[in-house]
Amino acid sequence: MTDKQYVKTVNTVSTVTLVGNVLLSLAKLLTGIFAFSAALISDAAHSLSDCFSTIVVIIGVRISAKKSDKEHPYGHERMECLAALILSAMLLATAILIGWQGVNTIIGIAGGAEIRQPTLLALIVALISVILKGWMYFYTENYAKKLNSSSLHGDAVHHLSDSLSSVGAFVGIIGAMCGITVLDPIASLLIGVMIVKAAWDICRMAVNQLVDKSADDASEKAIADAVLSTEGVERIDVLRTRQYGNKIFVDVEIAVCADLSLIEAHRIAERVHENVEHGTVSSVKHCMVHVNPLTGEDNHELPQDEMS
Repeated sequence: MTDKQYVKTVNTVSTVTLVGNVLLSLAKLLTGIFAFSAALISDAAHSLSDCFSTIVVIIGVRISAKKSDKEHPYGHERMECLAALILSAMLLATAILIGWQGVNTIIGIAGGAEIRQPTLLALIVALISVILKGWMYFYTENYAKKLNSSSLHGDAVHHLSDSLSSVGAFVGIIGAMCGITVLDPIASLLIGVMIVKAAWDICRMAVNQLVDKSADDASEKAIADAVLSTEGVERIDVLRTRQYGNKIFVDVEIAVCADLSLIEAHRIAERVHENVEHGTVSSVKHCMVHVNPLTGEDNHELPQDEMS
């Protein structure tokens, strides 16, 4: 998939969920106000933060797809990681606001304040939100996996946390309708805790990609298989990978017969380069190949700890 196709796909997915979140946020906010549900209002704030996070994803992906230039010879893929970090910060801010409101309401109830019971309308809207946000999660996560997009995955996790928070709101509203009014703000508080967990997961994923974390085991095995399947490669001496946004950079040292000419050894290195960059791991952006001569005295197996 080309960078242009990547950006177009992300924009399409994000636009669909953005429109859905805008409509859902308004529905939950108005229903929460008129149906007397603090949990639903908190859930509306969560959905509204989804709208801003999706906009961040669209901007981040558009910038990350820019071509390499003199100042950024390795490309701009890490801008997508920055977008994911901004998204996690927005989630955390939303969680703090929701938690604060929930605590204040609980304190008010403990002090004798009367809280009106939510109506049936609040329960219906909460149920619709659970279903719709669940669909948004599976829809976005499906494309996140296909594109290996960290920011799109972060947006999907945001949708999942919103779906779970709607479940909490649904349960809290039922409890409040049954006369246990404190369950509604407690549900709001639990929603805040779930959002904090989602923010932490997204932040950790983005930081791992910013600090050159190695690719996953499956990807490294696929890369090693592509190298070893290349005609002329006797063994792998060193294989290192690093995440760069949603892309993988590969450094590999291969051993070839010492009797080969420089031109023949170079051709083998070129074939390794092509096999890795156009192999089963589509997220590989660049492969650097170093060639070592394999002599009769140097016929040994590579230790496992040097394959990383």
